[in-house]
Amino acid sequence: MVAPSGDQFEISGAGYTAVITESGGALRALSYDDRALLHGFPEDEMASGGRGQLLMPWPNRIRDGRYRFGDRDLQLGLTDPGHGNASHGLARWVAWTVEEHTATSVSLVYRLMAQAGYPWTVDLHVLYDLSADGLQVTQTATNLSTESAPYASGAHPYLCVGEAIDDLELCLPVQTHLLVDDRLLPNGTEPVPEELDFRTPRRIGDVVLDDGFGSLLHEGGQATVTLVDPASGQGVALWVDQRHRWLQVYTPPAGSGPRPAIAVEPMTAPADAFNSGTDLVTLAPAGQAGDELSASWGIHAI
Repeated sequence: MVAPSGDQFEISGAGYTAVITESGGALRALSYDDRALLHGFPEDEMASGGRGQLLMPWPNRIRDGRYRFGDRDLQLGLTDPGHGNASHGLARWVAWTVEEHTATSVSLVYRLMAQAGYPWTVDLHVLYDLSADGLQVTQTATNLSTESAPYASGAHPYLCVGEAIDDLELCLPVQTHLLVDDRLLPNGTEPVPEELDFRTPRRIGDVVLDDGFGSLLHEGGQATVTLVDPASGQGVALWVDQRHRWLQVYTPPAGSGPRPAIAVEPMTAPADAFNSGTDLVTLAPAGQAGDELSASWGIHAI
């Protein structure tokens, strides 16, 4: 019998333990000294709500699944039929192959073959590495095609501290807020409005988020989001490198109980970048300078 998310690859070191799955190369679990830092998913279930998944070769949504690149009009499958969009790339449900697995790290690869809607062959690679600094994740794409290819990347971790987020303090180092229409597609930006301004840490309370943020405040090459329980001082931090210029922040519905986590999604480009071109990367043809892109982010305990 095979688990819904396939083979499980556990790594541990410096008090941290992580589990990565064959399905989507996803981060299923992460803990520090047995304290959960992520609200992941059980081994006997599929990832729900994008939990821990890698979003490649684009994050977020593409309007109607349609875009134009070079002289071609292209149509992707609508994987977000409720909003009529193509969502979160092409690699989050496929089987990734282990390249190397050590006690503290695991790297996986997936060759994304040319297909309708994305007619380029691209090698995708992810490295999960644990150290005293926590977990570092590096996502890399290498164009194997004779033509340039559009590319962006993201990931979908849900951060948690304890059982509920309402009384936690969130710090979000961003300067702009993405305006969207009723299909959650961008139609401009604005300064972060007061009700969504967490640049100074403050209680989440009943704030509901499914919002994109840009103009990240990178200090020393990193922008860092923190989620802290003021009563205990314990928390979790997510950092992104300068390749990541956007964050999508999402509070899932409470359902029958308290909201247990908040998704903080690193993105190299915002929603619908295949149409807007905003921060979209063009991978050069194979063998030429610029045919590869790497971007890193990570999580550590507070």
